[in-house]
Amino acid sequence: MKFSRVAIASIGYVVPEVEITSDWIESELREVYERLKLPAGRLEGMSGISSRRIWKDGTRLSDCSIASCRAAMAAAGFPDRELSQIGCLIHASVCREFLEPATACRVHHHVGLSDHCWVYDVSNACLGIVNGAVQIANMIESVTIRAGLVGGTEDSRGLLKATLE
Repeated sequence: MKFSRVAIASIGYVVPEVEITSDWIESELREVYERLKLPAGRLEGMSGISSRRIWKDGTRLSDCSIASCRAAMAAAGFPDRELSQIGCLIHASVCREFLEPATACRVHHHVGLSDHCWVYDVSNACLGIVNGAVQIANMIESVTIRAGLVGGTEDSRGLLKATLE
């Protein structure tokens, strides 16, 4: 679909504090690499990823989403007095603090959006943010809302948890 009334005004993000390198992951997998006769550097060589970031233990992912939504609104020059213009907030993450109520509810409250703003979660693996953006774009294009906000925060700490402890 081609949109004629829609533009992305800004993007906001927050970067996790903890850095995990591919070299560190390979050192944790050393025995497996040796048994399979895999050369060191394979992970970075195949993926192109030298490091990735995770949130500190105990971080509330919704707090990160709140911060990134605020950063996006600030980058767009969106004043607090116009928050009522945001007609929908979609929290688009696989990682959610709650199933019910939606994690989007906490983000909505702390960002300070109006009571008339639609609020819901979308979870679709790597495509969640794109799905949320298309849903917002469709609502704007159909003149259902004037503006929308898509946020989300992922964390792979759970996949590494046994190794990190």
